[in-house]
Amino acid sequence: MESNTLIRKVHMSCPLCNKAHEIEERKRTTSIILKGEEVTYEERFYFCANADENENEFETGAMTNENLLNARNAYRVKMGLLTSDEIVAIRESYGLSQVDLAKLLGWGEATISRYESKGIQDEAYDTMLRLVKDNPLQALEFLKKNSEKFSVMKRLDIKVKIIEKLDSYGKEFLTRQTFEGEYANFEELSDSNGFAMLNIDKIEAMISYIAEKVDNLFKVKLMKMLWYSDAVSYIKNGCAMTGMVYRHEPMGALPVGHYSLMNLENINVQEEMSYNYDTMLHIYPTANMDYSVLTDSEINILDKVIAKFKDYKEKDIIEYMHDERAYMETKPGEIIPFSLAKEIKAF
Repeated sequence: MESNTLIRKVHMSCPLCNKAHEIEERKRTTSIILKGEEVTYEERFYFCANADENENEFETGAMTNENLLNARNAYRVKMGLLTSDEIVAIRESYGLSQVDLAKLLGWGEATISRYESKGIQDEAYDTMLRLVKDNPLQALEFLKKNSEKFSVMKRLDIKVKIIEKLDSYGKEFLTRQTFEGEYANFEELSDSNGFAMLNIDKIEAMISYIAEKVDNLFKVKLMKMLWYSDAVSYIKNGCAMTGMVYRHEPMGALPVGHYSLMNLENINVQEEMSYNYDTMLHIYPTANMDYSVLTDSEINILDKVIAKFKDYKEKDIIEYMHDERAYMETKPGEIIPFSLAKEIKAF
């Protein structure tokens, strides 16, 4: 018998030996060819010690369905498609029935039910599901397009549910979209982004973490601390932390899209007046921020940058950066390549 693991023992009527006795429920990793692809998945079965050695395993109907679903989900994962559980999560996030979501997308009424149980969606259908996964605005567009599939009352009910989802995180979604749009020309790993892809969750966590440790943190100082954090990470790990691209500006390095960056919902920014009545952006820690997106190594880097610049005034950190080779060897408006950051001053 193949290597397997005992899950539990159950007393039941065995269809192999036709006796009621204690039977073992087991699981194992197995493979199957599905749509021409070999996939590996977890399979559950029952084992009868009293039955013939060549026929001592069996499955219930429910168990067979679960095993087939596991196999199909393994195929989906291998092919980069949404799993059945992920499709269920999309539907439930909007509070929709299987039929409602199918109609919303302009599909047959049984389509979502089939994809959540036994069918495997093709790439075109998968793309449509992903469009509404995290984009309530797209869901509203589909509702307008397929409005004739619903009664007036049903259409209003679904619209309310979509708007509720939009309200729950709409501002963050829209500001993220705007900020990500600033990086449309930087989607490939390169010297410009420090060979790291843009990671907004990490950026938000870094900013809140710095704000917890630094009193009177304002935008100009924060931007320099982010550049130094990325630069030190590039030196130590071969890649930056945030994936942001920085330009040579009069006050030092500023990330592309820094205006959009400061509008992100999960960054706690307050407008305050300075002594000369200029508006300044004061950054505070964000309540309940999830710092698990930061590795121990990244936190160590942040701690070093914070220790270095914690007590620097704005003009001090600007002057400090102006003496960096990365700044001196680039022209105003140019992208500061991370390869120049290898020679930053002592850290």
